[in-house]
Amino acid sequence: MAVTTVDPPVFPAPARLTFRDKWLAKDGWARRGPLLPALVFVIVLTQLPFVATLVISLMRWNSNYPDDIGFTGLSNFTTVFTDADLRSAVFVTIEMTVVVVLVSLVLGLGVALLLNRQFFGRGIVRTLMIAPFLIVPVAAALFWKHGIYNPVYGLLNGLLTLVHGPQVDWITQYPRLAVDVQLIWQWTPFMMLILLAGLQSRPAEVLEAAAVDGASPWKVFRFITLPHMRRYLELGALLGSIYIVQNFDSVYTLTAGALGTANLPYQVYETLYSANDYGLASAQGVIVVVGSIVIATFALRTVSTLFSEEVSR
Repeated sequence: MAVTTVDPPVFPAPARLTFRDKWLAKDGWARRGPLLPALVFVIVLTQLPFVATLVISLMRWNSNYPDDIGFTGLSNFTTVFTDADLRSAVFVTIEMTVVVVLVSLVLGLGVALLLNRQFFGRGIVRTLMIAPFLIVPVAAALFWKHGIYNPVYGLLNGLLTLVHGPQVDWITQYPRLAVDVQLIWQWTPFMMLILLAGLQSRPAEVLEAAAVDGASPWKVFRFITLPHMRRYLELGALLGSIYIVQNFDSVYTLTAGALGTANLPYQVYETLYSANDYGLASAQGVIVVVGSIVIATFALRTVSTLFSEEVSR
């Protein structure tokens, strides 16, 4: 008796949707539709001005010479990297960013370790430690300029008077240090908040196992806390760098860009309002924006890594 075999039914492969089909799908527009007004608003508010700035950066445009306006290519960008004052501004920006971020991270980690302990009044102390970051940047710079650094009635010279020390004109004699210290004071609470969140996310079972094994506090910090905090340290460094690269308030308020403290954002201001060179100022602004975008890209990758690590636990 012959045995007949029945082949399994063959179903056609599902048709692959093209990009056009996906874009025109009704369910897709049901999700995109409510977001369109916000998207249009963001494009009009941010992208169109940046495109205009990019176009102006390719032009020869100085309001002192209204009859000499035209396309000049990349010459404005060449000027940015060949002019001595602009190169100095770039160097000051890099130095200020590195110093402020590193010192703020170290101090923020120390304060976060202290505030992570249980003690009476910890909530009040946390609020007080966050306060410098909540102050308007211009107000904070004015406070340091007149309340701390002033050579006649400032706090520092007042303390030196009590011990019969010398009277120092802090901003004149130490201009970069004065700007850096003010920024460190303002940004340390920001770093502390990020690092405190990282400390509180440490796995409790690992800490308990280390305590049972008799690990010293230094070993717990070195082999457990510090590796766990690496991503949070990177996040704080990247976010802090984004803001400090663009800092203008402290430099303008404390030194008005004098005494070798002019960073790139302040140089953009000087080029635009003093030299009236719109093309060169736009080129400088584009460089600041591109640098901020590069740093922000690394920051977003760090944040996404943090989220993926938390989900995988």
